[in-house]
Amino acid sequence: MASVGSVLLVVHPEHSTARALASEARRWWETRGFAVRVVGDEATGALGGDPSASEDRPRGTRDERFDFAISLGGDGTMLRTVGLACAGRTPVLGVNLGRMGYLTEVEPGGMLPAFEHLSAGNYQVEERMTLEVTIDSAATGGPAGFLSLNEAIVEKIAPGHTIRVGVDISGRRFLTYVADGLLVCTPTGSTAYNLSARGPVVSPRLNAMVFTAVAPHLVFDRSLVLGPSETVTFTLLADRPATVVLDGARVVPLNEGETVTCEGGKEPARLVTFGQRDFHALLRSRFGLADR
Repeated sequence: MASVGSVLLVVHPEHSTARALASEARRWWETRGFAVRVVGDEATGALGGDPSASEDRPRGTRDERFDFAISLGGDGTMLRTVGLACAGRTPVLGVNLGRMGYLTEVEPGGMLPAFEHLSAGNYQVEERMTLEVTIDSAATGGPAGFLSLNEAIVEKIAPGHTIRVGVDISGRRFLTYVADGLLVCTPTGSTAYNLSARGPVVSPRLNAMVFTAVAPHLVFDRSLVLGPSETVTFTLLADRPATVVLDGARVVPLNEGETVTCEGGKEPARLVTFGQRDFHALLRSRFGLADR
């Protein structure tokens, strides 16, 4: 019998509860005629190229299209699932098995009821801006494209030292920074590393990029909020190497003269919700905020 649809399950490979839920989820969808593909999220951590067709995708998922993608893990697993699903415009449902669960929609006990809503079409899709990141380095063999939902970070490797980075905005030199690191994030990523670096919290309803320096040796230490059509290019200067981290997972070495360019992604992430997501209530809850 031909399948009536297809589902991608991305599972945290070291979480026993995630593996058990994956087995339960697979049975649920297969008994309803869906083809199910299960991958462990460790398969998405390697160096890749074009975000729509790169080697960092688990083998066999590159040209597949799915009706739904389901993340079983924490926010890190959710980020990896979005990376696999974005090019195919696939809605992503997050089942929270992590500490924060900032991006996920349901807890484990709500997984099967959520599947009922999905299969019946009773859900909404919230679009989130992504970043297209181009790294031009010896490690990537020339310009290589990646997709990020949260952020791209250029940061120091050696403890006790800084890195020196030239920053261009839309092709024109803005400033040269001496800092521990520099990052560009989306509104979704504004509550991640950007927040710990004292950058602004940005509503996920906006399409904007935030550029924040981490511990800069500079009088001007403010973040910049930029439009999605602008570009930010980091060029590593001097002789201290750095590393590029994308969504906390992909690590690419960067040497003098090599560049990282960030711009708004062509395809947004599509997150499944069941009713309007209250960003401010979620912010209060996840960060334990309370009135005095």
